[in-house]
Amino acid sequence: MTDSKKSKIGLIGAGWWATANHLPVLVERDDIELASVCRLGADELQQVKSRFRFTHATESYEELLETPGLKGVVVASPHTLHYEHAMAALKKGLHVLCEKPMTTKASEARALVEEAERQGVELMVPYGWHYGAFIQEAKRRMDEGAVGDIEFVMCHMASPVRALLEGKKFLSTGGGAGDNMFEPDADTWADPVVAGGGYALAQMSHSAGLAYWLTGLAAESVAALTSAPTSKVELYDSFTVRFKGGAIGSFSGAGALPDNQQFQLDVRIFGSEGVMTVDCDRARLEVLRHDGNNFDMDLKPDAGAYFGGGPTANFADIVSGKGSTNWAPGWAGMRAVEMIDAAYRSVDSGQTELV
Repeated sequence: MTDSKKSKIGLIGAGWWATANHLPVLVERDDIELASVCRLGADELQQVKSRFRFTHATESYEELLETPGLKGVVVASPHTLHYEHAMAALKKGLHVLCEKPMTTKASEARALVEEAERQGVELMVPYGWHYGAFIQEAKRRMDEGAVGDIEFVMCHMASPVRALLEGKKFLSTGGGAGDNMFEPDADTWADPVVAGGGYALAQMSHSAGLAYWLTGLAAESVAALTSAPTSKVELYDSFTVRFKGGAIGSFSGAGALPDNQQFQLDVRIFGSEGVMTVDCDRARLEVLRHDGNNFDMDLKPDAGAYFGGGPTANFADIVSGKGSTNWAPGWAGMRAVEMIDAAYRSVDSGQTELV
């Protein structure tokens, strides 16, 4: 395949996660040209350009977006810069894969989704769990009304990221597609201003995105508590949510699993006709119905492992025209950010906050 046949992708924010997860997937694609890369630090930039064979490298994202023939952009910059970078790419009519949390503010998330729709391009958030066969089966069954009218949702997540949120040396737990080229920047995760928040933005944006994608619900109001016993950003989160339409739910998060343990992720959806359990760490998909028409999917123990390369490959398929299904759509990331934004405001006010 000649270069003229390849679809051009740019990357904004070539740090720890992008070089460990996204780029090892993209560099192996014979239908993708890694056209331009942007990050701060001239030496680090050249390292990335050389290792992943980028055509062009720059410290200016505006320069990257002027790359002739560019079709898609991966945004993996610090959380609080996602909106600026993703919006600039969308306004150029480019497909965008924007790292989670998609943004740190609900208004920004809504603006990105609206711009993608206006431009007729795909906006994706890299939710790796969405690429498991049993998760996609759960989505199919929910879309068919497996539990009837949704009445209550429980979503819990825990991660081995305490050191990351405390600003200490972080031991990667895997889930990506390659080895670490750079260490995580402590400020990006552990500084309240730079990070925009703690565990909820850094990790619950994953679990909440899954819950909102499966259910199609939208939060209406949130009452929240958080705690930060050993860090500047919160390690623990407890949210009580009322959804539009009247259903209620609870979302919890804990950033303190022992190092090198796998994530916990458990979503339970209760409805008028039954309940669905989606459990990633114990690989379980079960539907229990009042009419007895139950379902229990036969799964291997590792079926719920995080698939970091899934969204990247999905994005490359969309950019190259090989696929059209967006398994991790921007609207799901937006719904997660809407809840988290209201939750942080609730913590500050001590009151229930409207989304």
